[in-house]
Formats: sequence, structure tokens, C-alpha cells
Amino acid sequence: MPSTEATLIDKCMKAWRFLYRRGFIEGFGHISARIPGTDTYMLTRHSLGRIIVPDDMLVYDAAGRQIGGKGDQPGEAPIHHEIYKTRPDVHSIIHYHGMHATAFTVSGAHTLKPIHLMGTLFADGLPIYDDPRLVNSTERGVALAKALGPHRAALMRAHGSVVTGGDVEECVTGAFFLEENAHRAYLACTLGQPRWMDEAEAKAAAEELIRSRGPMRRVWAMVEIEGQE
Repeated sequence: MPSTEATLIDKCMKAWRFLYRRGFIEGFGHISARIPGTDTYMLTRHSLGRIIVPDDMLVYDAAGRQIGGKGDQPGEAPIHHEIYKTRPDVHSIIHYHGMHATAFTVSGAHTLKPIHLMGTLFADGLPIYDDPRLVNSTERGVALAKALGPHRAALMRAHGSVVTGGDVEECVTGAFFLEENAHRAYLACTLGQPRWMDEAEAKAAAEELIRSRGPMRRVWAMVEIEGQE
């Protein structure tokens, strides 16, 4: 196994354990990553628990055919297949059922927006994919990819979220702060009228955070600690 692929598997395994232990993907969710220098990518298998081994990372070619790993593909594998086809800038994808972020897809009172500093990573917007059904077909995968468009993440009505990143570290950071921003927003809404961040202010803050990659380094430091076996 090439060293780059082995390193990527190790990162995905640590990310999986981190997200599982924090309640993001307890039996529902998956993470994928492009394999550098190839047109293939790896994706966690179906029905994966906290314990993960290298063979649990299934490998797919550009056409979405499984060419490596052991086990069945997740029912919502089309999420990954279709986003990778349309977004060459995306190198990692996480789908999970975050409770607080999902709540904002079924609330007529508020739309989720950045409400604290780290939430500005989503200053470019959080579109909502309106179909609550499982994304278990090519047609639905295409529709979700279209709803996501150029954004970092999309919310899935009455279902969950999909987060993208330029690498595994960035993707995990996005998933972590999407749910944290949603949790803070939820609390603010229960206290009265929430004070969402100004759009221009949020975009300026996001550019600074992304340029420095400080949030990615900090979250990944936690992954390294908490993502061990």
C-alpha cells in the first residue's frame, strides 16, 4: 500500500473515532477522502461502529465502482459519488445527522447562519436540500450535489448535513463547527431574538480563519488525541 494511501486511511480512521465518540455518527454517517494523485477515493463501509480497521475503508474508482476494502457500501454512497464528480476542489466529505443543525431545517422561524466566530466558516451560506429521503440513488445524489453547489456544506431537511473540505482535516473541522454553531444558535433562539453575525463581518472573519488554518490545526489536534484506538 503506498505511503500516501496508508496515511490517508490513518487520518480517516482517527476522524471516524473522533466523530463517533462525540456523538456525530453513532451508527449513522460516513466519511470519505480522495486518494492523492489518483481518480479514486475511499469511504467508510456500511454499519460501522466505533471500532474501525483499514479494510473498513472501501475504495471506489471515478465511476463509483468498489475496487477495494471489505464490506458493503453505505446506502447513501451516492452522496459521495456525485459530489466528487462535480466538485474537483473537494477532497473529503462527511455526512452525519447532527441534531442541532437538522433542527434548523424544520423550523419556520429561523434560518441557520453564523452566530459565532467559528461559525463564519459557513459565511458563504448553508443551502437546504429539501428532500428528506435517504440519498440512495444517483438521481438523489445529483440533486444533493446541485443543492450544495459551491458551498462548504448543505443541510438536508429533516435528515442531516453534508460537509466538504479540501482535506480530511478541513472537513472534520467543518463538521465540528457546523454543529457547534447550530447549538449556539439554538440556545440564542431560546433566549429571544438571536443576533446573527453581519454578512460582511462574517465573510471577513471567515477569510482570516481559512487563510491562517488555525481552526483546522486546533480541531485536528483534538482528533489526534481523541481519535486513538
